Amino acid sequence: MPSLKELKDRIGSVKSTQKITKAKQMVAAAKLRRAQAAAEAGRPYAERLSAVMASLAGKVSGDSAPILLRGTGSDKRNLLVVVNTDKGLCGGLNSNIVKAAKAKASALLAEGKDVEFYLVGKKGRAPLKRDYASHIGKHFDTSTVKTPGFEEADAIAAELIGMFEDGKFDIAHLIYPTFQSALVQDPTVNQLIPVPSPEASDDGGAVVEYEPGEEEILEELLPRYVKTQLFGALLEREASEQGASMTAMDNATRNAGDLIKDLNIEYNRRRQAAITTELIEIIAGAEAL
Repeated sequence: MPSLKELKDRIGSVKSTQKITKAKQMVAAAKLRRAQAAAEAGRPYAERLSAVMASLAGKVSGDSAPILLRGTGSDKRNLLVVVNTDKGLCGGLNSNIVKAAKAKASALLAEGKDVEFYLVGKKGRAPLKRDYASHIGKHFDTSTVKTPGFEEADAIAAELIGMFEDGKFDIAHLIYPTFQSALVQDPTVNQLIPVPSPEASDDGGAVVEYEPGEEEILEELLPRYVKTQLFGALLEREASEQGASMTAMDNATRNAGDLIKDLNIEYNRRRQAAITTELIEIIAGAEAL
């Protein structure tokens, strides 16, 4: 049974922890506004780029299509590009991403496919290595920069495209969190390479002539599309991390408050019991005299 001093020390310790979680919650809330704005601002560009891709890809087929569009003709070797955070204290965000990556890997292995992981961020490495140690390939470290941006997306895209052109894999899948709100961040799994041909939108029959030809434009546009998808994934990761961190720290602050309340009640009961015992002893001593 803890003494009064131990209870008082524990109350002080929990109050200190509560101050830290409250501060982290406020910092995450401030960062969330910027991260959310950046993620939402990048979505229209990606959607418009997909529309242009649809228009071009519909006019190119067969061997004339760039390899990033037509693929290798096989789906045997699969690369899973998993985008996790570099920091913790963000609830179940990373565990949900890892769970989605494991589900995708299990489904591919069950179909007799080869699977390799390309890891972005630190927090997803340990749990994936425990279950898929022999399938872990390269990883990209984003912890050296304050906020990963287009330069990091460009570097990742260049490495992935180089691996694809060297025949290291046939299909690459991108697994990352999509920010919905501070409470909801959905794991998303999309095919990254070869670039899936988007469905052309109904433009009312308008005819567009491209100069230079569609093949030349796609040669330039397809790598940019891959970079844009990776850049969008990094933006979504930042917004998701701050939203999940704000929610987790808010819950931790509330739980610390509840614990402080319970400890104070226990402390007051023990203190009252100690005072009552001392009074009884004094009265008993006085009566004995």
